Amino acid sequence: MLKNISSFIKLKPALAIGFLFSTSSLLSAIWFASIPGIKERFGFSDGSLGLSLLLSPLGAITGMMISTKVFSKISVGQWMLRGYLIFCGIMILQINSINRPMFWICLFCLGLISFLNGVSANATVNIMEKKYNRLMMSTCHGMYSLGGAVSAGIAVLLFAINIPSRVQILIVAAGIIITILANSKHLLANKDIIHSKSDFKLPSLTILGMSFICMVSFMAEGCVADWSAIYFKEVLHSPKAFISLGYAGFSIAMTIGRLNGDSLFAKIGGKKIVITGSLLAAVGFTTVVVSHIVPLAIAGYTLVGFGCCCTVPMLFRASSTIPGVSTVEGYAMITTGGLIGFLAGPSVIGFLSEKAGLSKALSLLILMTLLAGYAAWKNKFLDAKKESETLAAYDEQIY
Repeated sequence: MLKNISSFIKLKPALAIGFLFSTSSLLSAIWFASIPGIKERFGFSDGSLGLSLLLSPLGAITGMMISTKVFSKISVGQWMLRGYLIFCGIMILQINSINRPMFWICLFCLGLISFLNGVSANATVNIMEKKYNRLMMSTCHGMYSLGGAVSAGIAVLLFAINIPSRVQILIVAAGIIITILANSKHLLANKDIIHSKSDFKLPSLTILGMSFICMVSFMAEGCVADWSAIYFKEVLHSPKAFISLGYAGFSIAMTIGRLNGDSLFAKIGGKKIVITGSLLAAVGFTTVVVSHIVPLAIAGYTLVGFGCCCTVPMLFRASSTIPGVSTVEGYAMITTGGLIGFLAGPSVIGFLSEKAGLSKALSLLILMTLLAGYAAWKNKFLDAKKESETLAAYDEQIY
């Protein structure tokens, strides 16, 4: 892992993209920790909060609809520079919303910008893997997880000295904006226009299976993010300073797994990684649901992190090897399911929690992760490496 990190850091263009991945989670972790306060401030019930969170997937769908026009006119580098700065602004406004309508507008815009940012960043990583002849997709997603772990730790420390989320987001966003602007040269060097002019294709059942796996993985991640703090506060009655530790354990496990993911892919392939990870995530959610004490719940969320860590990078890499489908089309087909899971999944948990309680609602994720493991077992594209075989052989020399 250390050799991989060292070689990644030395490659400045890759590090600049990796920081964008961490940007999303650095801000998102503060947002997740702020949800209990927002719920209380605006008088949301579990159900009404879940309904509100549906505005983000609606925004993501809107982003998907306009992505063709955006990426046929703007290079990925130009979008990444602008899109992630806009993301910082939306997060500041969302956490500091003064009323429900402002909060709802921010949720919609967050989903829209997040989708477009995800397309640009992941497509750029696929391009850079071929340009520099090395695997880096899992490492970049590891940077996302690292950002979440760091931000969750920051939230714990700042809560401990009574600094609220509304101030925390200003501090972290300011540092991120400065760093993005400092890396603007490396970002703008990515001049690729990634819009595919090919005709629309209906996805095959195999591709839909990959989209389902991505949906479950993102759903698991989104539910850990949006509901773990509430679970710790309302079910386990955890002290305020500890409510971020479930997400912190999850993020640390995700980081460790993803920073080793590229070497693991070179050794055993994507299919075994996804199947094993799905089963491990199911065990983790089972542990969370049956736990009655904070340490056991943290252990459960940590297992979920190890289970989910490499699934999405494997799927995004596989999206560029699907026969007859361009990288952008493959990414769009698979990530659409992922974004639905990440953004709509927490809403589903909210509705179920309203009727049956949060512990029982989270039990749905046990079934979903088991189904994802079965879908991975049946999927043929997760073993199709093509150009990735050459990259994996090269990376074995690095590791």
